[in-house]
Amino acid sequence: MRPLHEQQRRDLQRYGFDEELQQRWQKDVAEGRLSKATNAVSGDLLAPSPGTVHKQPSRATKAHAELEQLGLEAIRQGELGVVVLNGGMATRFGGVVKGTVPVLSSSRTFLGLSAEDLRRHGEVPLYCMNSFATDGATRAHFAAHDNFGLREDAVEHFTQSVAVRMNERGELLTLESGEASPYGPGHGDFAASFRGCGALRRFLERGGRYLLVRNVDNLGARVDPVVLGHHIQSGCEMTVELAPKWPDDVGGSPFRYLGRTQLIEQLRYPEGFDPDIVEVFNTNTFTFSAAALDRDFDLGWYYVEKEVEGQKAVQVEHLIGEMTTHLSTSFLQVRRSGARSRFLPVKTPEDLQAAVAEIGAMYDGESAAEAP
Repeated sequence: MRPLHEQQRRDLQRYGFDEELQQRWQKDVAEGRLSKATNAVSGDLLAPSPGTVHKQPSRATKAHAELEQLGLEAIRQGELGVVVLNGGMATRFGGVVKGTVPVLSSSRTFLGLSAEDLRRHGEVPLYCMNSFATDGATRAHFAAHDNFGLREDAVEHFTQSVAVRMNERGELLTLESGEASPYGPGHGDFAASFRGCGALRRFLERGGRYLLVRNVDNLGARVDPVVLGHHIQSGCEMTVELAPKWPDDVGGSPFRYLGRTQLIEQLRYPEGFDPDIVEVFNTNTFTFSAAALDRDFDLGWYYVEKEVEGQKAVQVEHLIGEMTTHLSTSFLQVRRSGARSRFLPVKTPEDLQAAVAEIGAMYDGESAAEAP
């Protein structure tokens, strides 16, 4: 097994590389304690009780107006912040930093549209969770566009941790360059990274109370006072946005497990399990009560296989959705079609091309459907 080069070790340590943890994973993979089989839950997965999953109220209702007012007041008071999960390597986009990819124009990129959405709501701060692979390009992108009109103190970048891929024998995977193959070990890094860099403390000190956390490529997950109002009214520490399942959808869902309704991701399903006992799935969009994040979370580590340079690679990840095991949680079914959709993920260039008119209508109104 080839060890890490000293220079690469130093580079990785800048992003919180934990070599002791890495070595433990390698041993666990080699000895079978980490595998696809060990990902599976150890008990029954049951459909949530009726009424567990709430639905957004219709626009013409009193309930909608009340939630909207509750959310608007929190935004006016400066209590909301937005965290964009921006650490992925976007292999299906050719390995570019997806947040910097043009969507509607050269400046209206994934991240540019995120900032644009926040400007509509006043002084909402933006936090980008980058990775070793995206941090430099993302910071340069914001600098080149003058923070997309946001004040300098309204934008903060922080980085998730880094780990190194292995082969099935638990040895470090070696690339054609002779280097090890680093990766970001999942969105489960969010709470620890946000707290560890001091961003959580600074957000709380400026009067922040609620955090919308979303993927960079889900252009539907905009600031919505109704969703925020639902979270506040629920009194829960975490709200999970769920979308109705369509044919061929994949992803985790809420299940009753070990006496608690919680998100269980697909990689944890036992063999032969039918996930369609639940008709909604996780959009990876969450609202958190920020004070509830000021603690350690013991999240599990899971075995994931990828292909890297034609080799089977093993990486170990943890899952942000597993925070539903630790926090009081409300589950909210949101729309996934039309200009008010909250679930419009763009995973490939083909997805982007197909969705341009819909994205334009979403961000500019129907007249923007012809946007370049």
